[in-house]
Amino acid sequence: MEISRASTPEAPPQDLWSSILDSVSSSRSIPAKQILLLGQPSAGKSTLASALLQKPLSDEQKDDQRTDFAVGYDFADVRDEADEDTLARLSVYTVPSSAASYTALLPHFLPPRSSLLQTLVIIVLDWTRPWTFVEELQTWLTWIETWSKGDRSRELEIVREESRERLQSHLQHYSEPSNEPLPASNSTLSSTLLPLGQGTFTHNSAGVPIIVACTKADLIDDGNDMAAGTSGMGSMVKGKGGEWEERTDGIMQVLRTICLKYGASLFYTTPLPANLQVLRQYALHLLFMPPAPSPGMSTSTEVQAPVRNLFPFTQKPNTLDRDRIVVPTGWDSWGKISIMRDGFEAKVWGEAWERDLEAEEGQGSGETGAKKAYANLVPDQGSKPAPLPPFNNPTPEQAFLAKNYDENSKKSDRDPRGAFRNPADFAGAAAGIVGPLGSSSFNLPNVEKALSDMETGGGGPAVPASTGDAASRRLAAGRTPGTSGRPAGLSPLGSSSPTSIGAARSPSSPTMNTSSAPSPNGQGGQTQHEVLQNFFQSLLSTKDRTNAATAAAASRGGGVKSNGSTNGTDEGKEGS
Repeated sequence: MEISRASTPEAPPQDLWSSILDSVSSSRSIPAKQILLLGQPSAGKSTLASALLQKPLSDEQKDDQRTDFAVGYDFADVRDEADEDTLARLSVYTVPSSAASYTALLPHFLPPRSSLLQTLVIIVLDWTRPWTFVEELQTWLTWIETWSKGDRSRELEIVREESRERLQSHLQHYSEPSNEPLPASNSTLSSTLLPLGQGTFTHNSAGVPIIVACTKADLIDDGNDMAAGTSGMGSMVKGKGGEWEERTDGIMQVLRTICLKYGASLFYTTPLPANLQVLRQYALHLLFMPPAPSPGMSTSTEVQAPVRNLFPFTQKPNTLDRDRIVVPTGWDSWGKISIMRDGFEAKVWGEAWERDLEAEEGQGSGETGAKKAYANLVPDQGSKPAPLPPFNNPTPEQAFLAKNYDENSKKSDRDPRGAFRNPADFAGAAAGIVGPLGSSSFNLPNVEKALSDMETGGGGPAVPASTGDAASRRLAAGRTPGTSGRPAGLSPLGSSSPTSIGAARSPSSPTMNTSSAPSPNGQGGQTQHEVLQNFFQSLLSTKDRTNAATAAAASRGGGVKSNGSTNGTDEGKEGS
């Protein structure tokens, strides 16, 4: 009897460590962050994208005439300061221009419901075209508002509200960077939130983090001996002093006023790596912005410690150096904007901006908006395309012909068939544009020649074989001595017969007398058509003509033979 042995424990699975690693990696999944670059062609988006991803520019990206994709994409891993751990996967999206065919694709790649809290938008402005700043800002900021609304679902509204509270908390908790540590007594004030200032965060209902980056700022001062449009301020050179500085400061004040309304930051960038690195640090600072603290987590006796940002921004604001302007979100205000240069009223420009937005919605009051006021500050110096020639609206063909039909029908010289007619034909009735053919339509070359040969056939020379006229040869072959080959119904030339060919011929015949116009009906009651019908009928009855010609030749040949035989007999008799 066999004794059953205890079963041995199962061997551990081969992929035990793989399953453990997968579970750990899923618990520590790398967050995905997106940056959306918006700007017009040749504004410097490729330079910013390479700096944000810390990738060198390729040769194709350096070429200004390169072909852009409808939506450009690239990515890179964001690592910590020690370059040990990967903190996030950073993706950068770009569009060639503000054309609707391009911007309509972005919601498919960046749906606001899932990507709103993880997306930063950078609007790129080009300092070589400063007259377009306000118009481009209005275009892109309006698009951002439309994109963030998405399908207006309940889930999206919750995400929008969370994003707005996060940005508002960032504005209220902003503190200027300092090298000195804050005293401990100030920590008790961290729970006290001051209200937002005038003109601050009045728009951008979804709280989208926005950076306005003015590229090519190194060309602001580069205007000596340069044509309009090639430098930042065109024909305004640095040597003009006060006027030049006043306009550049005015542009900055306008941009800061608009950015303040949307909770956006303002940066001036140059191709220098150090300058672009500052922009990258601030972009990561906004992407890793901590969420807004929950109101229920803090008590009256306990102060909630702020959540630390993984990428703190330590750069101080700078509004003096034109090629290194740094205005972070939460620092600016109407007071700081106005003291930069006297005479600028931030409230007036804010109201003008509102009027432009209302005008787009069809609720404009007709007053001067921000775009018109900005055009007075910075005239448009861009190259204008050549004006189009005046539109030529031709008259439809049928309308033109109907208009001139009556006039053309009364003037026979405008009938193209007049080239084939004799001028004497117009002595009778006027030729119509459309209608039955006149008598001169039968004046074909072969018919004219055949009739001429028939009239001159009696005693005239034979038709030469070289003429190549088949009808003439057939008429010459069918002639008889008495009638000269004329068919029945046609009398000899000069005869007073009612069927005279002169009545049937057109005056355009070269052998007829054209001193008088022919009557519409021939003499003897036969019309011209009847005479010509008889003529052509005679040409077709070849059998009758052949029999008649044979009979005539036989009768003529008999007379000749009898006379010859008689003469031969007489001669023979005389000879005998």
